[in-house]
Amino acid sequence: MMDPEVLERITARRAELDGLEEQLAKQLAEVRAERDELAVSERVWQRMREILADERGEAGYVGGTN
Repeated sequence: MMDPEVLERITARRAELDGLEEQLAKQLAEVRAERDELAVSERVWQRMREILADERGEAGYVGGTN
């Protein structure tokens, strides 16, 4: 038979770990969401750089022929 004090400590620790698990799962979800947002931002930034480079290249080319 298990000592009631030991059982109480085990139960308390399990509850503590369950709470920590919930916190970590929430933090992980937030981190993943932010990483996804950053990935989108990087793609948008890269695309804008390409568009601007193309526009500058075309403007330079057109300006050079006049």
